[in-house]
Amino acid sequence: MSTHHSPPPAGPDGPAGLVGFTVDLTSQEMLQRAQVMAALGPDWDPVDVLRGEEEAYDLLYSGLDAEQQRTYDALVAAGVLPVRGGGRAAA
Repeated sequence: MSTHHSPPPAGPDGPAGLVGFTVDLTSQEMLQRAQVMAALGPDWDPVDVLRGEEEAYDLLYSGLDAEQQRTYDALVAAGVLPVRGGGRAAA
């Protein structure tokens, strides 16, 4: 016994029984952004945060031994890491 299924006939809104719709998430996204900013608090300073990240990267790449420095230089040359401290890791 074989069963044959035909697609439903198309109507002005697409296949019968289906209705097109859109969802605008803009208000939800704005609410989420407001909640993130509220969670960060009024003392959050993005410039200070970025400065702290730069200091952490400088510390991370400081005091490298010769082999580590070669690896660092190779990663900079390959474009994996940005140049720091004039092309050398900080001493």
